[in-house]
Amino acid sequence: MAVDIKSLNQQELEEFLVSLGEKSFRAKQIYQWLHVRHAAGFDEMSDISKKLKETLSQNCELTVLRKVQVQSSKVDGTRKYLFALADGNMVESVLMRYKHGNSVCISSQAGCRMGCRFCASTLDGLVRNLTPGELLDQIYQIQKDIKERVSHVVVMGTGEPLDNYENLLKFIFLLSDEHGLNISQRNITVSTCGIVPNMRRLAEEKLQITLALSLHAPSQEKRLKLMPIANKYDIQQVVEACRYYFEQTGRRITYEYSLVGGVNDSPEDAALLAELLQGQNCHINLIPVNPIKERDFVQPDSTAVSDFKNKLEKYGRNVTIRREMGRDIDGACGQLRKQFLLAADNLPALAGGE
Repeated sequence: MAVDIKSLNQQELEEFLVSLGEKSFRAKQIYQWLHVRHAAGFDEMSDISKKLKETLSQNCELTVLRKVQVQSSKVDGTRKYLFALADGNMVESVLMRYKHGNSVCISSQAGCRMGCRFCASTLDGLVRNLTPGELLDQIYQIQKDIKERVSHVVVMGTGEPLDNYENLLKFIFLLSDEHGLNISQRNITVSTCGIVPNMRRLAEEKLQITLALSLHAPSQEKRLKLMPIANKYDIQQVVEACRYYFEQTGRRITYEYSLVGGVNDSPEDAALLAELLQGQNCHINLIPVNPIKERDFVQPDSTAVSDFKNKLEKYGRNVTIRREMGRDIDGACGQLRKQFLLAADNLPALAGGE
């Protein structure tokens, strides 16, 4: 079975090369080609021998995502990418430009099995997990495309990152490796819908990444209606796991709260949410829900959103309203992938070029 070379750290790459009868120092050169120069093939590696290139071609697979479609926002410069994986599966990534730098939101799975009611990513279920190399290459391909450095990474696209725990952890170490892209762990955010055991495992790694919980409801009763994961893990268990994460890492938790008109946006909901998070060092990120045609959820008007924020602030909670980006280009998770897969006349293109 071919080795997924882009998913190896430098030590693993050294060991792999030695097992092939090669010199260990070659690992540093090859690692640079993979994670700094972002080579699309072994032939591009100009400082290694033809023989070694042939050996790598015979024993390795090199993950290189193919850009299928790019949508660019005329409003804020956001770009949404649809990438094809080697097996023809599709994933989405989003580039967001901020004053503090370029931020990329990446997918962790092809599809998702979590079933959150307001999300397009989960409509067709989970196909498979992404490898560390496939997680990384979303960022590498966007850097190549814009010819600029990415400084912040958010794992909040299609899929549930903590449902792909081992690959996610490997990805974080590779992404923050000083010999690679060297993105500070403090500039990496991982979002979860609340897989409690893996939240606790992640806490015990004592990384410096930000953990964001997709909360979306102020009570167990309402969360059950929006998020099937609540059947397995009670809202109090999830919030307690967030407290544990802060205790272990010192990193403030972000609570993502999608505001759905008439569902979870009342003054009573704000009061319950403030009570739920009482005494916790956290930040609440309010997200006016991004409507998708497969669901009947509606976005609250701007007055209702502001009122909800003001109510939380009166209770002393730290709150922001997420700046809406990419709305004119199917900005919500899963929308572009879903749209593409539904267009039957596009499917033959998977075997061809861009």
